[in-house]
Amino acid sequence: MKTPLQITFRDMEHSDALETHIRDKAHKLEQYFADIVSCRVVVEQLAKHSQQGKPFNVRIDLGVPGKEIVVDRQASEDAYVALRDAFDAAKRQLEDYARQL
Repeated sequence: MKTPLQITFRDMEHSDALETHIRDKAHKLEQYFADIVSCRVVVEQLAKHSQQGKPFNVRIDLGVPGKEIVVDRQASEDAYVALRDAFDAAKRQLEDYARQL
């Protein structure tokens, strides 16, 4: 990546374990597409729903030459599951973009 990875936690405590997990997932994305210019990840815990608990929302903004890839996933009460789903979606979009090139 040409610019450093940016990680933001909103409405929740900072977690070193989550940050390390995000960094690992971001580095794996570079295996699928080496020319990633920037990567911003926002993890937020949404307000509590009466029956579903507090779901996590994960947004990933990837800057690639000529385009920005955005993934916005509200997946699970488990932050790691939400991150997995978001990074899987980002990987699929990167692979599609690489095929178009």
